[in-house]
Amino acid sequence: MAAPPGGAAPGRPMREESAERHPPPPAPRDIREGLIARGLAAPGDSWEPLSGGHSNRIWKVGKGPSALICKLYAPHVHSELFPNDSRAEWAALTGLRGQGLAPEPLALVETGSGPCLVYRHIPGTPWRTGPDRVARLLARLHRLPPPQGLRRAAAGEAALAAQTERMLDTLPPAEAARLHALRPPPAPAAEGEPVPEVFLHGDVVPANIICTRRGIALIDWQCPALGDPCEDLSTFLSPAMQALYGRKPLTPAEEEAFLAAYAAPGVTVRLRRLRPWYHWRMAAYCLWRAGRGGTGHAAVAGLEVAALERALSAPAPLSRAGA
Repeated sequence: MAAPPGGAAPGRPMREESAERHPPPPAPRDIREGLIARGLAAPGDSWEPLSGGHSNRIWKVGKGPSALICKLYAPHVHSELFPNDSRAEWAALTGLRGQGLAPEPLALVETGSGPCLVYRHIPGTPWRTGPDRVARLLARLHRLPPPQGLRRAAAGEAALAAQTERMLDTLPPAEAARLHALRPPPAPAAEGEPVPEVFLHGDVVPANIICTRRGIALIDWQCPALGDPCEDLSTFLSPAMQALYGRKPLTPAEEEAFLAAYAAPGVTVRLRRLRPWYHWRMAAYCLWRAGRGGTGHAAVAGLEVAALERALSAPAPLSRAGA
């Protein structure tokens, strides 16, 4: 699918058009005063707006090693696939404290402008190369005990199909009909196939993977979950999500390096079997999000459709149990 007028071609950085036309507004006064009152910020601290996200407003407060991040959650920005839950992010970050996988949480502050999460700034750059490093990071996360109260992510063919159908029901008839025609056929699962429930980040895209001098870490934990590890793996492997954040889709060699480094053959087998369903769901999500003002989502939906068509034409993977 070609990039729409004013958009960007897949593989090139997407920018928020409003940010190009107007300077970002300053942090609301009640947020600045709330952080100062709690001793989290000083009156003279700088508040630098940060870009990169598609939902919330984020500022870097202060400079140097003591810099903080303040995230204001946007009201009504929520989807079944990528929730925007301040309390869930707080639970995830507090559960990961000391693991080196996420920022250090400092406070969840209720303000008149909305909930704000404050955490230590992690200096670094968004991930661009080395999918094997991301795989090892996710393998480590998936071995950790999850915090209590996380939502359960859709797992398995039936749940993925139901989630996709709910999004298709909201699309214009022509778009919905095209994707309905690409619904994957049922694929037999391995007898006794184990599906572990693990601690999921829920939004493993390039902008949320930060490379630092100590390694890599994950930020933006507003949609953590308990569920099938294939959920995180499929999001990272998604060509649409790679392109939406300015990177070319992973090559077949990069995908194989990623799965080899994750080092869970049973999970890999199940992911290969379910990938058409994940592609189908992501294509529906991109069109759903585009219809709600998502910048760049319409342009990258075609990448997911093309990947789905390739997956549907490929020989069915052999199923075998084991994780």
